[in-house]
Amino acid sequence: MCTLPGGFCPRGVGDSSGVRCLDAGLPDEDEIDRTPDDGGDETNALVRFNRETAAACEKNSGDVLPYVGTTQAAQDMDLLRHVLGDDKLHYFGISYGTELGGVYAHLFPDHVGRAVLDGVVDPTHDAMEEALAQAGGFQLAFEHFAAWCARQGCTLGDDAEDIVDLTLDLEETLDDTPLPTPDGGEVDGDALIGAITGALYRQDYWPALRVGLEAVTDDNGEVLEDLAEALGRHGGRDGGKGGDTDDDTTDEQSNEDDAFRAITCDDSSNRYTVADVKSRLPDFLEASALFGPGLAWSALTCDGWPVPGTAPHPEVGAPGAPPVLLVGNTGDPATPYEGAARMAERLGAKVGVELTYEGEGHGAYDSGNTCVRNAVDAYLLDGRLPAPGTVCEAEPLPEGK
Repeated sequence: MCTLPGGFCPRGVGDSSGVRCLDAGLPDEDEIDRTPDDGGDETNALVRFNRETAAACEKNSGDVLPYVGTTQAAQDMDLLRHVLGDDKLHYFGISYGTELGGVYAHLFPDHVGRAVLDGVVDPTHDAMEEALAQAGGFQLAFEHFAAWCARQGCTLGDDAEDIVDLTLDLEETLDDTPLPTPDGGEVDGDALIGAITGALYRQDYWPALRVGLEAVTDDNGEVLEDLAEALGRHGGRDGGKGGDTDDDTTDEQSNEDDAFRAITCDDSSNRYTVADVKSRLPDFLEASALFGPGLAWSALTCDGWPVPGTAPHPEVGAPGAPPVLLVGNTGDPATPYEGAARMAERLGAKVGVELTYEGEGHGAYDSGNTCVRNAVDAYLLDGRLPAPGTVCEAEPLPEGK
């Protein structure tokens, strides 16, 4: 959310004519059931919320909405390159930033300098396929957390399978009977999944997640509520692209959610219906009973959006561009590891160069791993690529943490 000094805010984000969908007539998003299972009122409420949000966006930011897509952002970056008098644009992008970097390479292959894409979005996926891949990614990451927790002797279960099963039972129980918190709030199934989702973005958060889950089993939801708020997930189940929440503004000041919706819906031509979601629910449940339903229903986000989307998936082919270093993390929940290989294939022969990080969390450079940092820095600063097939291994969390 453009908090770096000297950076620029892409269209619709932050101070750059930020998209605003806020409307006093809209219900609080946290009050909407994101995994409706009644086939009636709950489903209708979710559909109504998305359509009313789209209408509010058009009402409050209609002049901006057609012009906030990734293609326009890439064109703006090249204009900045030109104004600064640079022949090449050197670039580091993570998560959604990898899609932006790939689109830039496609549009301006001759202007690409030393570029690194970390936590790589799969450019072959449409919105539904991306959500399904994320369901599997978050499930894998949570299983890794659960195995670590069991090794630490946590009270949630004897092994990873026990802990996963217990958490699924907790989610169902909290959906039926939310757990009150001392501040007058409550922890329901959405809040549980939101806290878990946020904590899986960094392995450093695992110890806090362990404490929060253990507290919930003792009917104390305060720790998990605080964790969800601190990580900025707001009880969400999207786990989605661009889910990084490094914005240091308050909820009232930030337009992060509105900008995310606007950019996503401007980019994607997919407009899914309730019938589409229901037809794919079995696939999502197979990928993850815990994360799958919420991600499946998130496909309705662009229902009623007033601007036609660009394409089912981004175009990133960049034949003739110089090498682009792609960092794939085998434990990444939000942008699963396979995306790096598919980005390399789509960029074109001799363009995409892969670096593998065998670790946890979203992305690799910000994990602090010395091997990854040295490889990325060497390319960005000196133009030295890692040897083909280079694999960086994660440093494990200290025992007892």
